[in-house]
Amino acid sequence: MRRRTLLTGIAAGLVTAGTTPALAAGRRTLHVRPGDSVQAAVDAVDGPGGTIVVHPGTYREVVAVPAETTDLTIRGATGDPRDTVIVFDRANGTKKPDGTTYGTAGSATFTSAAAGLTVRDLTLANDWLRADHPDITGTQAVAACTYGDRTRFDNVRLLAHQDTLFVDTTALDTFDRQYFSRCHIEGDVDFVFGRATAVFDRCRFHALARDVDFTPKGMVFAPSTARANPHGILAVRSRITSGAEDGAYKLARPWVPSYETTAWPSLVVRDTWIGPGIDPVAPYTTMRDAYPWQSMRFREYDNSGPGALISVPENRPQLTPEEARAHTVRACLGDWCPDVRG
Repeated sequence: MRRRTLLTGIAAGLVTAGTTPALAAGRRTLHVRPGDSVQAAVDAVDGPGGTIVVHPGTYREVVAVPAETTDLTIRGATGDPRDTVIVFDRANGTKKPDGTTYGTAGSATFTSAAAGLTVRDLTLANDWLRADHPDITGTQAVAACTYGDRTRFDNVRLLAHQDTLFVDTTALDTFDRQYFSRCHIEGDVDFVFGRATAVFDRCRFHALARDVDFTPKGMVFAPSTARANPHGILAVRSRITSGAEDGAYKLARPWVPSYETTAWPSLVVRDTWIGPGIDPVAPYTTMRDAYPWQSMRFREYDNSGPGALISVPENRPQLTPEEARAHTVRACLGDWCPDVRG
C-alpha cells in the first residue's frame, strides 16, 4: 500500500514542530509559517475569538485545541486546502513511551474540545498505514477528532484509512452540533463515525481502493447516536465515490459502543449522488449481532446514482416527504446558523 501524496498544490517544504509563530498586531491573529508549530500557535491564543493563519507547507505534528480556546478559527492562507497540510502517523495500537497504546481518539492528528471552532481551507491527515505495521492490530488511525458544540469545517480535506473523522461529543448527555461544508473525506473502514449531530453539506466521501480479498472492503459511516438525540449524521447534497470495484463498500453500519449500549445510531443520506462503489442491493450491514442495522435509524431520501438504486426496498428504508422535513440542515442545527460559503 503506497503512502498517499498529501501536498499537491503550492510546493512547500516539510515542517516539524518548531518555533512559536509570529503574532500580528493586536495579538488576535497569529501566522504560522514553515519552521513554526501549529500547536505553539494554539497555545499562544489569548482569549476567545482568535485566528490562526497557516501558510503553505506540510506540518508534521499533532495539534490539540483545548476546551477553553473557544471560537477559534484555523485556516489555510491560500484558500486551497492542498497547500496547507497538517499530518501525523500513529494508530490506536501505536505504543506510547510508557508502553500503553494511544487508543482510537488518541491516535488523532487533530483534536478539538473547543466550542465554536472553525477550520477551513487546509488538509488534516493521518498517513499511518497497516502494511507498514503488520504487528499492530488496533489499526484505527484518526485524522480529526472533534467534539464541542458549533464546530465548523469548510473546504477541508480529511485523509486517512480507518476511522478518518471522529465526530464526538463532550459528554454522553450532550448533543454537540458539527457542520461540514464542501469537505473531502476519504478512508476505507467506518471513516465517518461518532455520536455528534454532524451535518455534511455538499461534501465528497471517497472510499479508497483496498488490497484485500474480502467484501465488504469497508463502510463509509458508523454512527453511534445517543437514543435521546433526534439527529445523528446527516449527509445532504453530497457525493459518495469510490476507487474500489463496484459494490465493494457498504454505506453504513451501526456502532453501539460498549460504554453506551443504549445508543440508537441515526444516519440520513439525502439528495446525494451515490456511486457504483456502494452495494445497491444491501447497502447496510451489522457490526454486532446484538444490534442489527434494521433496528437502527437508517434512512435515505431522494438520492441518485447507481449506488442509490432501490432493488430490494426493505434494504433501503426511505423517509416520507413529511419525515424529510425533520431532517434538514436547519432542523439538525437548530438555533445555530453557521455562515455558508460557496
